[in-house]
Amino acid sequence: MEKIAEGFNNEKAIITPYAIRNLQAENPITRQLYLTHIGYYPKARFHFRERPKGTNENIFIYCEEGSGWVQHANEKYELAKNQAFIFPANEAHAYGSSAINPWSIYWLHFKGDNTPMFESIIGKVVNLKDTDKSRYGDRFQLFEEMYQNLDKGYSRENLEYISFCLMHFLASIKYLDQFREINSVKESDSIQKSILFMKNNLENKVTLKEIASHVGYSSSRFGTLFTEKTSYSPVHYLNQLKIQRACSYLQFTDLKLKEIAFRLGYYDAFHFSKAFKLEMEITPKEYRRRYTNQETRLS
Repeated sequence: MEKIAEGFNNEKAIITPYAIRNLQAENPITRQLYLTHIGYYPKARFHFRERPKGTNENIFIYCEEGSGWVQHANEKYELAKNQAFIFPANEAHAYGSSAINPWSIYWLHFKGDNTPMFESIIGKVVNLKDTDKSRYGDRFQLFEEMYQNLDKGYSRENLEYISFCLMHFLASIKYLDQFREINSVKESDSIQKSILFMKNNLENKVTLKEIASHVGYSSSRFGTLFTEKTSYSPVHYLNQLKIQRACSYLQFTDLKLKEIAFRLGYYDAFHFSKAFKLEMEITPKEYRRRYTNQETRLS
C-alpha cells in the first residue's frame, strides 16, 4: 500500500531504469554500492509509504526538518530533525510524515555487494545532532553531487563517481566522529588532545609522562585509556606519527636522512632507517626513490 500527496513544491527525484541497474550490478566498481533512486521532498504533508514485503533496495531517509515516523521489525519510531533511518532490503516497513509538522526529507535507495559494511547503521534511528562541527553542508554537497551527476545521464564515469560519493556519504554517518573532527579536535576528548599534543611535538623529545600530564592523567592510566581507544600504545602511536612526518620530509623536502633523523629524535640515520622500515616495509631511500626522483639527495 502506498499513499502520497499529489506532489510537493520544489520536490525532485530520479529513478534509474532497470537496464542501468543491471549495468551497475555488473560493473566491478559500481557493483560495490550503487543508487537506484534519489530525491528530496520538502514539507511533505501526507507523505506515506507501506510495503509489506519491503523493496529490493535499502532505503535511506534523512529528516532535514519537521518530523514523521518510521516502522520496521514491529517497532515504530519518531523521526525528527537531524535524524536518519535506513530500511534494510526485502523487509516489511512503513513510514510517513507528521500531519501537524510535516517533514522535509532527503532520501535514496541503494544496493550493492558492500552493503554489509554499513549494517551497524541499518535498521535503527541514527542521531546526527547539531553541533558547531556538524558539517551538514559537506555531507549534503555529496548528496547534490550524486543527484546532479545522475541527472546528467548514465555514462559509466557518472555512475562510478556516484558510487564513490555514495560510499563517502554513508561513511560520513557510520563514522560520524571522524567525519566531524577533520578540522578540529574536541577539547573534551583527552585522547584526541593527546594526539594533537604529539603531532605538535614530533620534533621535541616528549615523554609518556609529559603526554599523560598534558591531558591530566597518570602515565599508567593514560596508557590504558589510549590503547583501548586506538589499539596502539602511546609510544607506538607516537612513532607512527614520526614516520608519517618522515614520509612527508622524504617526499617533499631536500632533507638528508641524518637531518630527518635528527629532527625526529632518532639516534642516527641507521636507527631512523630501521624504525622506518619496520613501519613502512621499505627503507627511506626506497621510499624517496619510489615517490620522487630525489634519491641523489640522500648522501
